[in-house]
Amino acid sequence: MERRSFIGKSVAMGLLPSFPKSFEHSQIINNTDKITVEKHVSGQPHKGKVLAAIQPHNDDIALFAGGTVAKLIKEGYTGYLIRTSNDDHAGRGATVGEVIHNNEKDNERVAKALGLSKVYDLGYRNHRMDNISIQELRGRLIFLFRLLKVDTIITYDPWGHYEENPDHYITAMAVESARWMSAGRLDYPEHFETGLKPHAAAERYYFARGPQLVNRIVETTQSIDKKVHANAVITTQGPGGEAGARLKKSLSEKGKRLPILGDDDKTANANYIKHFVLDIDSQRMRGVPSDKEIGKPYGLEWAERFHYIGPEPSKLSTYIEEHAVDKKP
Repeated sequence: MERRSFIGKSVAMGLLPSFPKSFEHSQIINNTDKITVEKHVSGQPHKGKVLAAIQPHNDDIALFAGGTVAKLIKEGYTGYLIRTSNDDHAGRGATVGEVIHNNEKDNERVAKALGLSKVYDLGYRNHRMDNISIQELRGRLIFLFRLLKVDTIITYDPWGHYEENPDHYITAMAVESARWMSAGRLDYPEHFETGLKPHAAAERYYFARGPQLVNRIVETTQSIDKKVHANAVITTQGPGGEAGARLKKSLSEKGKRLPILGDDDKTANANYIKHFVLDIDSQRMRGVPSDKEIGKPYGLEWAERFHYIGPEPSKLSTYIEEHAVDKKP
């Protein structure tokens, strides 16, 4: 596990209640600890490894970790998308059933855009996950971690602070406890009769909208367009989707235009996401600093930030290697 820096930021976004001024901007509370910069690498060094991108809602991974997911898939991972809620909220004149169905289609498109192989929808009620049995959710995740042999997890940080959305923090807590329990033989031993085996995910990339321990910056310069596309295919909710085309049309009706949006709707949607959702207006729309601002101190054009936890090297094996001697006859 790497040492970490404590970074805080605003969680105010959209119609959510805002916090006091002290939370409005990113602050490095302790910048003396090491932050690792993970850059793009050539080839497929992660071939054979399995990634689980876990989100409560179909826009979470795309908004906060889409660049990292696309980067790791390009570098050889096989990936799966697990969504814990069913996003059953009414909106834009559609019935709840229509919204659920539309979100399912969007979720499939997100997986395809990021290069993920399969989607698992767990179907819990939207914004009501603090009312479910976390033990049930944990059990389902343990089964999936063992079935898929997950090596790396990307999801919300279970230790993130000031997170308002119950679906976010319940999912995060269930994921972390399921990851820990899936490695042992004491929990759900009936799994083993089906051929499953204990399995531990050695790496976790945790993101958050509130103050968070941050020790890893991941370069997403080469995968930013995939992140943009993943946000563009989410048309049922989120700040991306077709918002660029709507803004372009609204301005046109007033006799105005924004050159940055381009001349057609597809370009307008992509440029709106890239330049406003992920950069200029990121703090308001996503509740996190611009991806460009995150990368700037490290000489990166685009980047995402995480609380990363990796495998702990064994001091015992190192000691044995350094001090073991041949046994006397």
